[in-house]
Amino acid sequence: MATEIADGVWRIECRGVNAYLVFDDVPTLVDAGTPWDEAAIRDGLDAAGVEVSEIGRVLLTHYDIDHVGTLAALAPDLDAPVFAYGFDAQLLRGARSPPLRNHKGLIQRLGGLVTDSGDLDVVGVRDGERVGSFTAYHSPGHTPGHVAYVCEELGVGLLGDLVSESDGELRSSSWLISYDTDEVATSVRGLADRAPAFEVACVGHGDPLASGGSEALRRLAATL
Repeated sequence: MATEIADGVWRIECRGVNAYLVFDDVPTLVDAGTPWDEAAIRDGLDAAGVEVSEIGRVLLTHYDIDHVGTLAALAPDLDAPVFAYGFDAQLLRGARSPPLRNHKGLIQRLGGLVTDSGDLDVVGVRDGERVGSFTAYHSPGHTPGHVAYVCEELGVGLLGDLVSESDGELRSSSWLISYDTDEVATSVRGLADRAPAFEVACVGHGDPLASGGSEALRRLAATL
């Protein structure tokens, strides 16, 4: 199911996770669901009036099975760069493997058995780099290469799994699904300090916040 949560910002509900479509300078897909969400992604794009072939870029907040899962299935129709950060970009390219010494790395290794990113153009993004109207903010902890994207002009924050939503508030990524929760806390505080104000908080898990996004992030940061 796809819902327009703000002007030009669509939530695409997948299997326990959200992807998003943002009408920036080009139609931008944010994250890509699980390997079993191809129909949900394609139907969601169709509801917003966009074909896969019209996607101008893909922004990945991080490498996890539920955020890169449909890339291979979309690849035959997708002629767009896929932006990812550092270590996570290397995982996506197949240049590195998740470390077995970390519990989250082991989870990623298992997820990789059913994940194929396809033959896509993976572009490394840098901290502070502008992609379209969004600025990338490296926010490690959930994964080493996790990145959030914030657009002051559109009033949108794409927060991935740095945080989730519960009962209308943001919660930081838990130990079970994170590489390092101390880094998560540092990243939440850092993003709250560095990023411009935004109304819409797009999260990977839970319901996106249609208003008060940066205020909710600051409230969370104050508790960490």
